Formats: sequence, C-alpha cells, structure tokens
Amino acid sequence: MMKAVYSLFERWVDPFHEPDSLRPPSTTLAFLWHYARQAKWPIAASLVIGGLLPLVEAGLFYFTGRLVDILDEAGRNNVERSWSTLFHVAGPELLFMGITVLVIRLVVTATSTLLEDQTLSPGFYNMIRWQANAYVQRQSYAFFQNDFAGRIATKVWQAGQAAGDLIESFIQVVWFMVIYSITTLFLVGRLDWRLAAAVILWVIAFGFIARRYLPRIRKEAEASAEAGSMINGRIVDSYSNIQTIKLNTADDDERYMRDGFTRYLAAILPFMRSLTGVRIALTALSGLMIVTVAAIAIDLWTRNAITVGQVSFTLGLVLRLNMLFGRLMMQLNGMLRQLGLIENSMQLVSAPLGLEDRRNAKSLKVTEAGIEIRHVTFHYGKGAGVLDNINLTVRGGERVGLVGHSGAGKSTLINLILRLYDVEQGAILVDGQDIRDVTQASLRKAFAVVSQETALLHRSLRDNIMLARDDATEAELVQAAQQAEADGFIANLEDFQGRRSFDAFVGERGVKLSGGQRQRIAIARAILKDAPILILDEATSALDSQVEASIQENLKQLMEGKTVIAIAHRLSTIATLDRLVVMDGGRIVEEGTHEALIARGGIYAGLWARQSGGFLGQDAKN
Repeated sequence: MMKAVYSLFERWVDPFHEPDSLRPPSTTLAFLWHYARQAKWPIAASLVIGGLLPLVEAGLFYFTGRLVDILDEAGRNNVERSWSTLFHVAGPELLFMGITVLVIRLVVTATSTLLEDQTLSPGFYNMIRWQANAYVQRQSYAFFQNDFAGRIATKVWQAGQAAGDLIESFIQVVWFMVIYSITTLFLVGRLDWRLAAAVILWVIAFGFIARRYLPRIRKEAEASAEAGSMINGRIVDSYSNIQTIKLNTADDDERYMRDGFTRYLAAILPFMRSLTGVRIALTALSGLMIVTVAAIAIDLWTRNAITVGQVSFTLGLVLRLNMLFGRLMMQLNGMLRQLGLIENSMQLVSAPLGLEDRRNAKSLKVTEAGIEIRHVTFHYGKGAGVLDNINLTVRGGERVGLVGHSGAGKSTLINLILRLYDVEQGAILVDGQDIRDVTQASLRKAFAVVSQETALLHRSLRDNIMLARDDATEAELVQAAQQAEADGFIANLEDFQGRRSFDAFVGERGVKLSGGQRQRIAIARAILKDAPILILDEATSALDSQVEASIQENLKQLMEGKTVIAIAHRLSTIATLDRLVVMDGGRIVEEGTHEALIARGGIYAGLWARQSGGFLGQDAKN
C-alpha cells in the first residue's frame, strides 16, 4: 500500500516537464515563480498542510494547559484519582485530545513529509535542473569558451537546489512561523491583552532587526556564492588538466588556487560576521521577551485572572515561539545563502542566448550539398582581423582543401559554416538557403565533422560513436569502427568496472585513449553519420603514417558523393582533392589544383617546398 502512496506523490511533478519558454526571468521573484507555477498544486498543497502543522502543534500546548487545569481542579475538589473518574469529568475533551495527537497529527505530518520527500525534492528540484540545463545547452559556442565548464555546471545544479530549498524553507520555517505566531496571539490574547501585546512587540522588534540586516546580508550572500562558483571552477579546471599541472611547475598553480581561496574567504567572512551579529541580537531579544511574558503571566495568576494550566500553556507557546525564532535565525543563514545562490545562478541560467534560431526558422533541405560564402567578414567582435570579405563557392560533391599558416582563419571559417558563430557581414548559404534562416539542429544534421581536438564524452565507446546516429544498428556501429581502423583496439578495451569493447568507458574527455585512438573514434562517428557534407579539420593529425595510410583509403570511400571541406597542415593528405584554397591573413589569396598552385610558385608552393619528405610521407601523386 505504501508503495502506491509513494508512487502517487512521486508522479505529481514531472521532472521533464517542457514549459512554454525554457528561459527563466532575470529577477528573483519572477525567476522563482517561473518554476513554482509549473508545480503550483503540490506547492499549494504544501502551504495548506504547512498551515495545519502549526495549528496542531499550538493545539498540543493548549491541550497540555487544559490537562493541567483538569488535574488541578480534581485535586482541589478531592476527587478520587482514577481513570474512570477522570473520564467521567472530562471524557469527551480527553478523547478529542487523543484523536488529535494520534490521528490528526499523524496524517498532517505524514502528508507534509510525503510532499517534501516524494514530490518536491525529487520532482520539483530536478525539473528546475533539467530545464536550466536544457536552456544552457542551447547557448552559443562562445558562451562556453568564455567560462569554466565547472563553474557553469555548478550554477546549473545549484539553481535547482537553491530554488527548491528556498521554497521548502519558506513553507517549513517562515510560513510555519507566521501561522504559529498568529495562533499564539489569538490564544494568549483570549487570556489577557497584555500577553498579546508583549508577543506583538517581540515580533515587531524581530522585524526591525531583520529589516536592518537583511539587505546587507543578501548582498554578502550573493558575493560569497559568486566566489564559491569561482573557486569551484578553478578546482575543476585544475583537475581537468591535471597532466599539464603535474608536468609543469606546481608553484604557479598553487598561487593561483591560493588566490582563489583568499578571494572566497574575503567574500564569506563579512557574510558570516553579519549572521553572527544578528543571532546575538536576537538571542538577547528573545531572552528579554521570555522573562517579560513569564512575569505578566505569573502576575495574572497571582490575581486569579488566569489558571495554572493557562500559565503553563502560555509559557509553552512562548517558549516554542522562541525556539521557532531561533530556528528561523539558523535557517536565515541557509535561506540567504540560497537567495544569493539563486541570484548568482540566475545571471547565467537566464542569460539571453548568444546565438538562436530565428522566429520562423525552417529545416534545411539538402539537395546538392553546395556551399556558398558571400562577402563574409568576421572579427570576433573586435573590429579587425580574422576574416575579411571571404568569397568562396563549393559545388555539391566537390572536395576542397583549405591551406594556410596557423592563424590564417581556416578553422574560424569552418566554425562559421557550422554556425557556431554568426557572420558579422555577408552570408553563408547551403543549397541557396541562408544558414541563419534554418534551424541550427537541421543545419548540423547535414554535416559530419572530424576535428583536430577530439574530446570524447565520459561514456561508453558505443555512446560516443552513436552520438552521430542513435538509431544505428549494431552491425552499422561495428562496420563504422572497422572502416575507421578502430575495431582492433576497441576489442581489447576494458575499463575499471570490467566493461569491455564498445561498452567500455573512455574517461573524461577520452583520457584513457591515445590521441590517435580518439581520432579514429571521431572518424567512426563521421562514417556512421553519413551526412551529405563532410568537414575534416586535421582529421588524421594524431595518426601514425601506417594507420593514416589505411584510413585515407577509407576516407576516400567516405568522401564519395559528398561535399568535402578539409584542413590539413600535412599537405600530402589533401593534395589530391579537387581544389585547394589558400588563406593568408584572413583572406583567400590562391585557388587551384595542387599542380596548378605548385606551378604558380606562390604561398602554397612555398609551404610544399618547406615540408620534408619524411613529414610528407609519399608524394601526393604516388
């Protein structure tokens, strides 16, 4: 039965819910409401149940007072001390007390726990994380280049944790406190207005202290959250590049990390000082209020205005209220941290997309797979350099090689064709369609890319290769690995958990594989994708001559019937392509076949002449 109850509450919030807009607002309350309204009924139920809990708890103190009065009255009247006599005098009232404690309190508390642990924590928290991650993944390539991956991941994760914790803390602490305070005022106010006045003064004084300190604490919380994200990013960056750290002097990295921790301490210490000051002030205030309420209650008792039981339940209510204020102050640390984390994460999670599909973008329709680059200029927003007025037409099925010194703009041009960046001037067309007018997903579906920086995901080899086509069959997967000359080393792979072959995990960024092995996995992925346009950016740079020679034959088969753009510093690998385009200083300076460019005696001929026979391997014609 309990499994069915658990399942009912666990299904109430869908963690994979798709909202109308993935981008959340950039103001705190609107940010919280953006997610809260997607789980409005569970949160509303939590508020209702959260409002009943303090009523039940206050009722327990009231029952305690009534029980003291019943027993005191029985003692003063010399009534026989027995259960039967007690039930004869106050049976219905005692029965109601028992039902409240044993049944009503159990049902309310259990429902509150189910909402918190089965609905909000697994569902609501992860819904925020899922949506935040889905939105951030749509950000531009430049967005990820300009920040730590660890810092981005931390902010995405903490957005869900902090928003969920803040809402739960509000319900469990603030909302509970409000209802309990109102109930306390009502119950003690029925006895004497002076008791209620003392409690009201207490609440006002608490509010004054909070109003004075909260704005400062909120800013300090945000600063400490930002400093925490920064140091986390530095730690992840160091771990991700641990080989570089170990193979070079560690002194600079130690200073770099020490600087990060010093900045974090400089941000968090003022925050903790403010919290300590608030706690001390509120402890003094609560002590004064307890003494005041106790004195008023005892004075009323000495004048027979209230009973012993009423003194008991008044002091019980006030002591519990004091504990709640203390709990609120303990939670204030967490709540303000959560608020700071939300505001810190919000800057990233709600940032506008640097590159997005146009409103009425259509899917790319590939017919010939021709590419036209018209007057393209791109400077990375710096006003000069990189690419200037590039004009190039690649016919469908043509194989074109890009040649030039490092920094000539070859890889940047490839990134623009893939729309990892938007051109600053001009246009790029695929089969006559401006790539800015089609969806990014459909555009990239038309390209298979093998780049010189092959970083694999920390997943199985099967998952890494099938990123290209998740519907591929096992036979197609194996065939792609064979064509990429990767089947030999894949068969012998085994990870630390005993998974073998295609099921073996490759480590973060594929660190368990050599550079050549990673490149062969990337080639297998491109073979499996079988897209109409093939981009090869130093696709065989990490391979030895023997493996490269084998793969070149397979790449020739892969190129058949496809439009190909290839970049290679090893000119022998592209010398047999249909056309070579030479770039220098962000411009196209030469075009033609290998033979024509050699005969011209220009930049390409100079590059060819400087490459030794050992570097080139065999002459392209052989």
